[in-house]
Amino acid sequence: MTETQALLQAENLAKHYPVSTGFMKPKALVRALDGVSFTLEARKTLAVVGESGCGKTTLARQITMIETPTSGSLRLGNIDIASATPEERKQLRPQVQMIFQNPYASLNPRKRVGSILEEPLIIHTSLTAAERSEKARAIMAQVGLRPEHYGRYPHMFSGGQRQRIAIARTLMTNPRLVVADEPVSALDVSIQAQVLNLLMDLQQQTGVAYLFISHNLAVVEHIADDVLVMYLGRTVEYGPKRMIFETPCHPYTRALLSATPRIDAAQRKTRIVAKGELPSPLAPPPGCAFHRRCPFAIDACKTDAPVLREVGGHLVACHRAGEI
Repeated sequence: MTETQALLQAENLAKHYPVSTGFMKPKALVRALDGVSFTLEARKTLAVVGESGCGKTTLARQITMIETPTSGSLRLGNIDIASATPEERKQLRPQVQMIFQNPYASLNPRKRVGSILEEPLIIHTSLTAAERSEKARAIMAQVGLRPEHYGRYPHMFSGGQRQRIAIARTLMTNPRLVVADEPVSALDVSIQAQVLNLLMDLQQQTGVAYLFISHNLAVVEHIADDVLVMYLGRTVEYGPKRMIFETPCHPYTRALLSATPRIDAAQRKTRIVAKGELPSPLAPPPGCAFHRRCPFAIDACKTDAPVLREVGGHLVACHRAGEI
């Protein structure tokens, strides 16, 4: 893939937080992101998966410019977000929008739907009130909301309708990239499919790219083009969705997939259980961060941190990739 094709490109992206460990004690460093690299093309969906605490939301906060990375590069088009000036960030923000996890908390309950949708246009454009209203109503129709919803308040809608409003809000500035942070996890299963299909239809219509954060691999399998598996701030496996799901090489990825319910018995994976709990990011284990939970760990895993290498057409950070 050439650089001109990449909409978003991260190289060794890191975010570290100093935290207090007690009175008169030195501060510790939490490596929430520790050298993450990936590429996302226009009209494509990159899914980021992993347990809670693996760094998914921290990654989203870097991409949406809520926080500044500690090190590494994060390029949107030809501009490095990590080192961008305030003026460049101001120009980039309309191009990167976010769908939040909880549709009940992400909408202002004191504002009508029309005002919620027009607010990004007030901030980022010089459109007149009539032009803002016209665009808001057009986007509402695009996401399946009726004209009479324009003057209603968020509490008058179901969870699925509220998430449609949130999706409409992200589209108001014609973004090139949408970061979706668990956008369907708070919805009923019957509504999840509707919202996912809506996102896929909008991608076809607008050409927007998605960075889709989820811990639900059944959802990821439905929507993603590529998958990035994270563990304790690091990438453990990265590649096309088909390869990740059909030939997973990292034991952590295999454990996640084997825990995903399957109706078809032929699609069920041999159960691999990750022992114990996610280690504290304040004191990650030496070597491979997953070795204390891995059923296939060897002595090298306890001392040497594996690097990403190509195995079977995708990247894996595991000493035993290709053997197990």
